[in-house]
Amino acid sequence: MKYLGRIFLTGVLTVLPVLATIYLLIWLFTTAESFLGKPLQWLIPEGFYRAGMGLVVGVLVIFVVGVLMRAYIVRRLFGFTENLLLQLPLIKTIYAALRDFFGLFAGQDDQVALQVVTVTLPGTDMRLMGFVTRDHFSDLPEGVASEGEVAVYLPMSYQIGGYTLFMPRSQIKPVDMSREQAMRFVLTAGLRAKPSDA
Repeated sequence: MKYLGRIFLTGVLTVLPVLATIYLLIWLFTTAESFLGKPLQWLIPEGFYRAGMGLVVGVLVIFVVGVLMRAYIVRRLFGFTENLLLQLPLIKTIYAALRDFFGLFAGQDDQVALQVVTVTLPGTDMRLMGFVTRDHFSDLPEGVASEGEVAVYLPMSYQIGGYTLFMPRSQIKPVDMSREQAMRFVLTAGLRAKPSDA
């Protein structure tokens, strides 16, 4: 029975991630299709609409926005609109949190931002993996961090959450690892660590 149980567990662990991925992709497809498909049906002549056109239009719109954001005038207009959103009480909290979350691992030229590091726990040889999120605090209130300190984000495994520590730069050790690979490593508790997974 133990042998059969192990075989069954192997099957479950093999099938569940595949099914969850397929379910997520179907959910994304149907959500995008229902959100963009109905307005599209109003715009094009009857009989021309085909399933999937809403998703294609959504991808095209995102691509066009990406192209437009390279233009200075569009960036200025977007910045003006964003500043207006950040003035509205409830919306600014939600929008700012979502913007920061989705932009967390976007490519940045700043070498300090999201540098992968390890932090040694005081009095032990144990280390935690994290990301340097900033090394200057001039835009924050007095007392948040001291001179020479950096902010290090320590994510938790298998959940969205973590801790932000303020610590001397001397207590962190840089790691030659991509952000995506490090985040995958931490969030899966080290189960996915091979370079091929990056």
